[in-house]
Amino acid sequence: MDRRPFATTTHWLRLGGLCALALGIALLDTLTDREIAIGVFQVVVVLLAAGFLSARGVTVTALGCTLLVLCSYVATRSGDQEAGLVNCIISLLAIVAVAALSLRLEAAKRAADAARTRLVQAGRLSQLGELAASIAHEVNQPLTAIAASGNACQRWLSNQPPQVERAVQAAQRVIDDAHRASAVIARVRSLVRQAQVAKDWLNVADTVEKVLDFVRAELSQRQVAVEVRLQEGLPPLLADESQLQQVILNLLLNALDALEGIPPEQRRVVIQVGQDTAGAIRLGVEDSGRGLTPVAREQMFEAFYTTKAQGMGLGLALSRSIVEAHGGRIWATSLPEGGTGVYCSLPKDPQP
Repeated sequence: MDRRPFATTTHWLRLGGLCALALGIALLDTLTDREIAIGVFQVVVVLLAAGFLSARGVTVTALGCTLLVLCSYVATRSGDQEAGLVNCIISLLAIVAVAALSLRLEAAKRAADAARTRLVQAGRLSQLGELAASIAHEVNQPLTAIAASGNACQRWLSNQPPQVERAVQAAQRVIDDAHRASAVIARVRSLVRQAQVAKDWLNVADTVEKVLDFVRAELSQRQVAVEVRLQEGLPPLLADESQLQQVILNLLLNALDALEGIPPEQRRVVIQVGQDTAGAIRLGVEDSGRGLTPVAREQMFEAFYTTKAQGMGLGLALSRSIVEAHGGRIWATSLPEGGTGVYCSLPKDPQP
């Protein structure tokens, strides 16, 4: 369901409410004595504007509020003029100060988002390094098949008489295998591309399937059985698909690492997708490894904490950053039957 018209209507309703509040404060300021600094409450309007307007919108709102304060001062007839002037100046300074602080806060938030994006990119490249062997194997399979089918096609055509039908079949296999190799490359590019955060309504089950397609060769190579448990009738989730894919991939790679040293017949990963009682989408990845130590449970989501000799310690820290940026939370627990479960809860319609 397209919710953009709803979002646009909500925006205009907020804007209308903001204007009504500013005008109401100005009217009350005009009707009261000059000694009463009602105009200073225009800072509330600026603060509310900072919650959903751009930097330009906040600036325009602040200018409008200062104009209303000045108009109220000029229009007010009762009270001491000197005290009224002092109150007017205080109100103007308060509006300017709050607007400036709001703009600086917004700039700091943008800088933090940019830093998070760079860290996410570093995490993606780290993941790509971990999967390099299985990706190379996955690409090599269709390339080998292409070479074999190409040679077969050449042989069928060089026969006397040429066996065109069989040559066409071999050529079709070349085309099919080329598509397979192209799909692998496309999945790699999708994972490592650096793009602006773009939230959209997603089918979480489809997102999980895309990640599984990416790591299927790695799962086979490590002899890990995977079970996916999807709750029926899940609502769409408003999220950035690329970042959500990275969270799922991080949790899967973490589960695979936890299975090192476990006998192949006991290696198992369960992916759960459902909805909790609050309506949030809950996603979990459980493994049949040795479980968590108290130290690991305490620090596993901290940046640069890792138990791997070659690990960067970024995967779970970035996952937490992404989940929290979507208004959710992430946690881990040791399972009663052994192993670890890492779960995240994401509101289906996060507040801006």
